Amino acid sequence: MTNRDIIEISGAGPAGLAAALFIQHAGGQARVYERRKDVGTRFHGDFQGLENWTTETDVLLELQSLGIQINFDAQAFHDVVCFDSYGKPHHFHSRLPLFYLVKRGSASGSLDMALKQQALDAGVEIRFGESVSNLSAGGIVTHGPQRADVIAAGYLFDTDMADGAWAVVSDELAPKGYAYVLVHKGRGTLASCMFADFHNERDYVSRCVDFFQQHIHLRMQNEKRFGGVGNSVFHNIVHKGSILYAGEAAGFQDALFGFGMRWAMLSGTQAANALLMNKPDEYERQLDQRLRKFMQTSEVNRWIYQRLGSRGYRSILNRHKNEDAREWLHRAYQPRWWTALVYALFVRRHKKPFLHVHEGCDCTWCKCMGHTT
Repeated sequence: MTNRDIIEISGAGPAGLAAALFIQHAGGQARVYERRKDVGTRFHGDFQGLENWTTETDVLLELQSLGIQINFDAQAFHDVVCFDSYGKPHHFHSRLPLFYLVKRGSASGSLDMALKQQALDAGVEIRFGESVSNLSAGGIVTHGPQRADVIAAGYLFDTDMADGAWAVVSDELAPKGYAYVLVHKGRGTLASCMFADFHNERDYVSRCVDFFQQHIHLRMQNEKRFGGVGNSVFHNIVHKGSILYAGEAAGFQDALFGFGMRWAMLSGTQAANALLMNKPDEYERQLDQRLRKFMQTSEVNRWIYQRLGSRGYRSILNRHKNEDAREWLHRAYQPRWWTALVYALFVRRHKKPFLHVHEGCDCTWCKCMGHTT
């Protein structure tokens, strides 16, 4: 493949646009197909965390090394208060940023809009309202989740609360997951991240509102409901010939907590690099070096977490309450010999099947797939 051959990309999410930017900066030409009318339409201006613990390198520096400018809103957070299932608060602090708060959606300042503008400025051709079903010459598939392993449902709101981050681990509020409130400059996001029992999401969200009103004096004005879906199980096949899969299309999302933006952009650039080298098999090698083992470790973490229950959640929080939060999360995500063994013996053999859409249902999974009644 020559430098000026057009490399086609399906999907204009973070993975697809990161891939396109990498191609343009390397002297190639990228064409992105996006079936929606704009970027970020899966989201609604909600706050999400860009994790900063899986490597020692700060995530913003890593993104800059990939050719991504930090021209989107990214607020460093060093502190989070996490409640256990019994309502006891645990304060966690990190000397370095634990995560960066970013906004998702089609509004100014969002990660999605920033990546789009960077891509357009670099000369990327983006065809909105078009989808591509056949990449005969090869390309990169980044069309988002194709299954629901986790859903997030909750509210976006205005508030007079001070900036902060609060979370709770309770199966009564978010089965096998967690709930959170993020507030920054008068805007807030409340969400229940559920890994099971999706079709009772309204009950869980209502319980989350009650919990945070009681424990942090949550104050919401002009609240709007929102919901989203994520795929957090790594696919064993990430390339077919010259077609490479990146981002959530390949399952690159943290299986434990659902932090996927960093991995999406990294996998997109790795796929782009492999195609520019005309060595699609190189993608597998790059994934082995940087992402695959982290993904497998996160799946092991998820497998363990699902077996903890209320007492287990509390025990984990108590055990690490006096440690630097970034440092202990960093350790928890490091691939080790025993995580590879657990993955091979238990996790890989028991991956969940695809979940099917229920006709006539208005849960987040069905809404996000366009099956509302």
